[in-house]
Amino acid sequence: MRLTEDQLKRLIRDVPDFPQPGIIFKDITPLLADKATFKGVVEQVCSHWVERPPDVVTAIEARGFIPGGAVALGLGAGFVPIRKPGKLPWKTVSQDYQLEYGTDQLQIHEDAVKPGQTVLIVDDVLATGGTAAAATQLIRKLGGVVLGIHVLIELSFLGGRDRLHGIEVVSELVY
Repeated sequence: MRLTEDQLKRLIRDVPDFPQPGIIFKDITPLLADKATFKGVVEQVCSHWVERPPDVVTAIEARGFIPGGAVALGLGAGFVPIRKPGKLPWKTVSQDYQLEYGTDQLQIHEDAVKPGQTVLIVDDVLATGGTAAAATQLIRKLGGVVLGIHVLIELSFLGGRDRLHGIEVVSELVY
């Protein structure tokens, strides 16, 4: 049974002025804590990709790791973390990107994705699209093929989808 928008929205907490003044952060922690909803969301994500499962699921630090790992298990795929600088213990490839409130960098192990492997990128929120675009660039630098990007929440008013031309973007909940 597919979860409704209302079921999901009641478990998303708005946190004003985080991580800086003027930002309203969409906190997925209550959704993750509700075992039935968390399980349902993971099943919904997996059901979208089950007919063309990826070789690897990547997820973006840090909240993306939680659904990303569960989705990888559900699809029978490997799991690869994409992290902030200095967090991975092996040789990395890096990509700079713009946030809605600054700049940052993402890294992936240089041997995490093999050329030709299909990859699904999972994250908690799609905002301006900078993080997702950087993750896409990292996968492509390694020779991977991005199947799509699946997020729990899309903040459509920030236009992130516009930065991801030619990539299937799936959102469980759109604001």
